[in-house]
Amino acid sequence: MDQIARRAGVNKQLLFYYFHSKRGLFNAVLTRGAAELEQALASLAVGGEGPLDRMGAALAAQFDFLAAHPDLVMLLTQAGRSDARPFAPAIKRLVILLAEGQGLGQVRDDVDPHLAAAQALVLMVAYLGLESLIAASAPPLGADEPALRARWKEAAVKLVLEGVRA
Repeated sequence: MDQIARRAGVNKQLLFYYFHSKRGLFNAVLTRGAAELEQALASLAVGGEGPLDRMGAALAAQFDFLAAHPDLVMLLTQAGRSDARPFAPAIKRLVILLAEGQGLGQVRDDVDPHLAAAQALVLMVAYLGLESLIAASAPPLGADEPALRARWKEAAVKLVLEGVRA
């Protein structure tokens, strides 16, 4: 808290006045991060003819946004310590596309849209949070590390779409 207060140019007591505790400050920062993610996802242009095309585009766009904001990924992965639900907007968008796909017969009926949407997001967020560890743990993947991120995104989107396709 001392470091945060110094960097913010305020005294520690002021932080406690506004946020009441370290947890309160963490929740405020997390809420702001979640709002940034929601705003970014709402502004993404996700076109395509059918729900699976739009879902592929949405997943790729989410991955690109999160990859461009590594601090946000790190913060959001710590959300388990909070009551915040930072991934709810991203999951909701995917659930809607999956349900639409089921209605059109393009997505398997036995797919739980909420579970599949959460799993799809985990493929993206977990990779970005563990990218260096994954590259180091699987030498064939780390050999072309600059391209690994793009390969992962493409493979993850394909895995999700093929897994839900009717």
